[in-house]
Amino acid sequence: MDTHRHVPGHSPDQVEVRRSSRRRRTVSAYREGDRTVVLIPARMSVDEEQRWVSVMLDKLAAQEERRVIDDDDLARRATELSERYLQGRARPDSVRWVTNQNSRWGSCTPALGSIRLSHRLQGMPEYVIDYVLLHELAHLLVPGHGDDFWRLLDRYPRTERARGFLEGVVAAERLPYIPWLRS
Repeated sequence: MDTHRHVPGHSPDQVEVRRSSRRRRTVSAYREGDRTVVLIPARMSVDEEQRWVSVMLDKLAAQEERRVIDDDDLARRATELSERYLQGRARPDSVRWVTNQNSRWGSCTPALGSIRLSHRLQGMPEYVIDYVLLHELAHLLVPGHGDDFWRLLDRYPRTERARGFLEGVVAAERLPYIPWLRS
């Protein structure tokens, strides 16, 4: 018998635990859209479940940070994000990483259909890269940052989280280097 349960402290669209009587010892997890599914043995206690959910969320985050996304991956991801959140209306002609953007995360030239993402995003969580990519895709449809633009981005469920992450990176870059605080 398999059971599904949503984890307290996480919304149902974030983490779902699936217990299986066939599963004896192993625990695994994977991303399913914007949700994380954690597979555990049915006999596991609630305390063990909570510990393993935490371990698996950390493990997935570490894997995502290590994953290198190349230009082809970016182009595929742009197509997926456009389909999912913009009804496929944003169709860039090119999507690529660039090393000459140090003061912005991404840029878009609607007339050319080109999107460029800063290399500084490489190694950041995928939801952050997706947010910046979706931000630039939205500019193919709406040039400025008015209400129509933000309504498009509000469709992405991790907008606020990604913006907070990027704001934290910017704030950390502004901190003075004090060697004795970084040990």
